[in-house]
Amino acid sequence: MQPSIRSLLFLLVLSLPMTAFAAPQGWAPLLEPAQLKSILDSNPEVRVIHVTGDYAAGHIPGAVAAPYPQFRGPQENPGAVLDISALTAVVQRLGIEENSAVAIVHQGSNPSDFGAAARVYWTLKSLGVQDLALLNGGFSAWSAASLPVSTEVTTVAASSFSPSWHDDWRVTTAEVEALVEDGSARLIDARPPTFFEGLQASTGRPGTIKGAGNLNFENWFEGSRVKPQAQVSSILASYEQGAAPITVSFCNTGHQAAVNWFVMSELQGVPNTRLYAESMTEWSMEDRPMDNQPSRIRHYWEMTTGWVSGLLGS
Repeated sequence: MQPSIRSLLFLLVLSLPMTAFAAPQGWAPLLEPAQLKSILDSNPEVRVIHVTGDYAAGHIPGAVAAPYPQFRGPQENPGAVLDISALTAVVQRLGIEENSAVAIVHQGSNPSDFGAAARVYWTLKSLGVQDLALLNGGFSAWSAASLPVSTEVTTVAASSFSPSWHDDWRVTTAEVEALVEDGSARLIDARPPTFFEGLQASTGRPGTIKGAGNLNFENWFEGSRVKPQAQVSSILASYEQGAAPITVSFCNTGHQAAVNWFVMSELQGVPNTRLYAESMTEWSMEDRPMDNQPSRIRHYWEMTTGWVSGLLGS
């Protein structure tokens, strides 16, 4: 009998890490404020990071300040993925381990603000953190629900996490070039239609990647909250581009595109959905294939009329 008892104890020990790695009960990629509050009440070890807005003016009790720019590339190419040493320093400072459950909170100002949280989610997932969630409506929704708010700065012990980058949810510029050439991907421009149509540009040349379709990231929202999942499914089902072996989401700097990636990959389970992090900023740095490129005269006319309209407040 003694060997059998030892075997049982050995199996029990092996099972303990699996329990430690389990997500908290009720955990999901998108949480409502009341859901997150319930989880935090019973799982105080959950790490909450506050990525946009005025942290000092108010945040979820226990949340750690994690300014979004810390996860972004340089000014000339803000969508670029930071090198692993820089990302390691960020996650260690935030006390994040591989098995941490991390709730990412944005201010909740608008859909673009949600994009910051989605980009951080994508980054942490690519670093191997498995249990991640976004707060629907952000801190504004938390406050509106009359849930506890703190102005005390939270400090945490640094972690010893040494992450490795996983390319499962990313495509590089070279890979997009190959996908454009063979036409095997569903390329989705997440920007508003004026950017997709080449009527407006904030970085690089106006226009879009050759062969791309347009699915405005704002379509998923009612105000600053993601629409109910039935509506999200309906929007995706009615999108004009059919399924493909790989779906690529892009925008100007991988910010708005992170919203489409999150909705399609994490909420809707679309297989092999990837983010082109550097997006149009890097794509248009060289003479790569593009659609909807306006003539130079038309481009400057649109810029001028937009500038005048802004001055007149129209």
